[in-house]
Amino acid sequence: MEWLNVTAETGLWGILLVSFLSATLLPGGSEAVFWGFLQLHPEQLWPALGLATLGNTAGGMASWLCGRVLPQWRRLDTLPHKDKVERWGSPILLLAWTPVVGDPLCVAAGWLRLSWLPCCLFMAAGKFLRYWVVGQAAGGW
Repeated sequence: MEWLNVTAETGLWGILLVSFLSATLLPGGSEAVFWGFLQLHPEQLWPALGLATLGNTAGGMASWLCGRVLPQWRRLDTLPHKDKVERWGSPILLLAWTPVVGDPLCVAAGWLRLSWLPCCLFMAAGKFLRYWVVGQAAGGW
């Protein structure tokens, strides 16, 4: 992987950007970028973990905000995962990191007008744990 020639600073900015974009409705693979970065710069585990969590949480909150600004039209009652979010509240956002399911959960939480701070905290906890597991797999400990 030496041919990539990615500096730690450039890679950390890249992790922040990719993790943000991956948490929105745009497709992305922030885990692969995170893992690859740790293969090149294992000494940067904690900064990479913090920036990946920050970027992915910010992206999830952007989805939450999109849901929040949507008018509460009756036809949106069919929003994916609405019933789960209503039943479990903001703790359901521990699952915001999951593929396919996570983005609609964030949008539904915003649309249901769940408080932003608990949503953000639960989202961040789930996303941190996901990146921590990837960091373990990358041998960063």
